[in-house]
Amino acid sequence: MSRARILPWLNLTLRSACSLCRAGFMEGQPQGLPNPAEMENGTEPCGEERPSEIQETTVTEGAAKIAFPSANEVFYNPVQEFNRDLTCAVITEFARIQLAAKGIQIKVPGEKDVQKVVVDLSEQEEEKAEMKEGANLAPGDQPRTAAVGEICEEGLRVLEGLAASGLRSIRFAREVPGLQSVVANDASARAVDLICRNVQLNGVAHLVHPRQADARMLMYQHQKVSERFDVIDLDPYGSPAPFLDAAVQAVSEGGLLCVTCTDMAVLAGNSGETCYSKYGAMALKSRACHEMALRIVLHSLDLRANCYQRFVVPLLSISADFYVRVFVRVFTGQAKVKASASKQALVFQCVGCGTFHLQRLGKASGAAGGRVKFSAACGPPVAPECEHCGQRHQLGGPLWAEPIHDLDFVGRVLEAVSTNPGRFHTSERIRGVLSVITEELPDVPLYYTLDQLSSTIHCSTPSLLQLRSALLHAGFQVSLSHACKNAVKTDAPSSALWDIMRCWEKECPVKRERLSETSPAFLILSVEPRLQANFTIRDDANPSSRQRGLKRFQANPEANWGPRPRARPGGKAAGEAMEERRRLHQNKRKEPAEDPVQRAARLKTFPCKRFKEGTCQRGDECCYSHSSPTPEDAAEATPSDGPKTPYQNPPGPGVATGPGVD
Repeated sequence: MSRARILPWLNLTLRSACSLCRAGFMEGQPQGLPNPAEMENGTEPCGEERPSEIQETTVTEGAAKIAFPSANEVFYNPVQEFNRDLTCAVITEFARIQLAAKGIQIKVPGEKDVQKVVVDLSEQEEEKAEMKEGANLAPGDQPRTAAVGEICEEGLRVLEGLAASGLRSIRFAREVPGLQSVVANDASARAVDLICRNVQLNGVAHLVHPRQADARMLMYQHQKVSERFDVIDLDPYGSPAPFLDAAVQAVSEGGLLCVTCTDMAVLAGNSGETCYSKYGAMALKSRACHEMALRIVLHSLDLRANCYQRFVVPLLSISADFYVRVFVRVFTGQAKVKASASKQALVFQCVGCGTFHLQRLGKASGAAGGRVKFSAACGPPVAPECEHCGQRHQLGGPLWAEPIHDLDFVGRVLEAVSTNPGRFHTSERIRGVLSVITEELPDVPLYYTLDQLSSTIHCSTPSLLQLRSALLHAGFQVSLSHACKNAVKTDAPSSALWDIMRCWEKECPVKRERLSETSPAFLILSVEPRLQANFTIRDDANPSSRQRGLKRFQANPEANWGPRPRARPGGKAAGEAMEERRRLHQNKRKEPAEDPVQRAARLKTFPCKRFKEGTCQRGDECCYSHSSPTPEDAAEATPSDGPKTPYQNPPGPGVATGPGVD
């Protein structure tokens, strides 16, 4: 290599090394030279200008205390505390399962006393036997334990790909036991600086390791089996689609992958073509759009994992507030991957009455030599026109058609949160959501809603208990859904469901003469029901979670809560300017409310029709005018104000007038 080429290369390398070391000494964390692999991938720290004086706000959440800039430089949303609390609870139970196989017990703050009470009351004899066995063990054979805040050499390796302020990673280190390390990564230099400060503030530098890199490149660098992460958490601003391919490769065998999607407008069917480009499925506008969004995300994860002979097993899938959150385990197995096609399904949804049918993509065709063979499924399951209302069908999917929860795992998390309610600030809501999930029918995809069924036939809405009782009396199963408070998830066929609604309409009839003969309501009600519904309320129609009044939905935590604006360098979109923009754009498509005084004066200019007929009994309290028209008003109301007739036009010269002339 010539000298002219060597000098520029050395100059570039030295400048990159100096900038990296300078950033490390500023945080009190000296760092070494950049990794050559990182420099090749373009993941070395970028030279963003950092303001010298920045106003910061300190927030305490869980066991963590973080400082973040008041300007919108690093993304933080306090409304997602429920998301972070639930993630800590899920990872804790996952660590309990994983480390128990290695003979390690985890210690969770607040659980020790509660567990003693449970054991003393119900398992006294087993405890005495275990104490005797423990006394006979050698000192080296005593069970190992893992506590919060301590490094567990055989513990979990966690990656937070988009850490922002580092709050989630710090909470993992201070609240989840059995961890070996936590990598808090972000592509923004300002965010990494903030993570370093918060790590020092909370005293978890031995567990949390800040990293500045592109999340995709970082996960691609950990594809080797020995370098994979046991837990990967992805909570991006918007869609996680760009990170899923790398994530399913970087998670260990049986590892936990946690993914959040906040682009609900896309997943809920507002832009089906965009949903297909990101997740490989067409989303439909449906009352069950929130559960459909969960199943589309699971389909996308499984599809990407199948490319590398891997598959996913859902543990917990949550639709909450303005986002969906899925927790899945990733395994490897060629034989299991072949069954993935039979786990996906297309959705045929009627545009008139909303009835839906699922069509699996594949099916098991039998076993030969101990091996199950799969083939393409036959379809479609519907005719070109809906059997109930005669309308056409829309086609959506593919989406995940298998259960979206592992009820055994959900029960473990629910029990741990219920016995230790002081651990999380949102424990009450976690209990409510998980309790409803344990009551959901696991093998029934999607759901109907009360208002959808009633509005289709233009009748009054039955109560939730009445409809559930009618389905139970008919011999079908029915449950709620955590995704919608008015959901009706049932294994009853659509024909039986519409028969029940026809019977309800007979008790609360609608005016048939007002219905169009081609409308879905007229066509559905024109058929006599074959099933005679019984709306007598049953005791088992009211689920346990509803009887106990558990909290399932978010209470307004603050004004203008919801998705926050994207973080920007320098915080250009925050502060008073952002609040002013919100105020100006609030209800911008609605007409401003009229002043009551002006409205009363305006209504007084109109005469009262009932007063003219002599039937108005309001007197002076009437909002309309009771005064008779004055001669001036009568003079103003001349025939010229109305439509002109040929007799109102003056005759032209030489035109005869008078009777007998047309």
